[in-house]
Amino acid sequence: MTINEASARTPAAAPPTVPAFAGNHQIKPLKFDPARLEGLSERLITSHHENNYAGSVKTLNALRPRLAAALADTEAPPATYGGLKREELHRTGSVVLHEIYFDGLGGDGQAAGSVRDAIDAAFGSFATWEAEFRRTGMSLAGGSGWTILAYNVHTRSLNNHWAWDHMHGAAAGIPLLALDMYEHSFHMDYGTQAARYIDAWFKNLDWEATDRRYAQAIATASA
Repeated sequence: MTINEASARTPAAAPPTVPAFAGNHQIKPLKFDPARLEGLSERLITSHHENNYAGSVKTLNALRPRLAAALADTEAPPATYGGLKREELHRTGSVVLHEIYFDGLGGDGQAAGSVRDAIDAAFGSFATWEAEFRRTGMSLAGGSGWTILAYNVHTRSLNNHWAWDHMHGAAAGIPLLALDMYEHSFHMDYGTQAARYIDAWFKNLDWEATDRRYAQAIATASA
């Protein structure tokens, strides 16, 4: 039996709909007016949200029932299930990181709160953290990946992480701030001038949202 034939089989008894196989993730609307961002056009933000982020939500929702059906098909090759699981991981990462990305925008770019103090302590100064975050972002400026400020609940530390795709992330790391470096996030406005995009992104950060995620991460580590 070929992989395509196995994929097309109708399972005798699919698992009941449970959270692990339910495609019920909802698209989160933007919390800000995209026309009011500085240096990031409404057209860019709307396209990014409606096509890239929403597209991943829809694909993730479509994948979950297919996983249930594939699990019930006892004759399906492992490679078939592996392909579905890989895509599930890819789309899950895309959904999570895009939601953190958009939630992190809509502010005045002025860092404050406990997360600012924690960054100062972890990196020696906020300026050092920002320089490293920018350098990491520019290392991905060829067109794919994420730069992520994360709090690690295992090591109890703040770090900037380089992520080549939606599936890269440090074990036990909770993303606090995510910079999308895929071309779809900046090419419409800036072409290949990724540094100008990063400048604009910093100007529009909502540090209150990042501070809330930091407080939640600290609470998780302390639980």
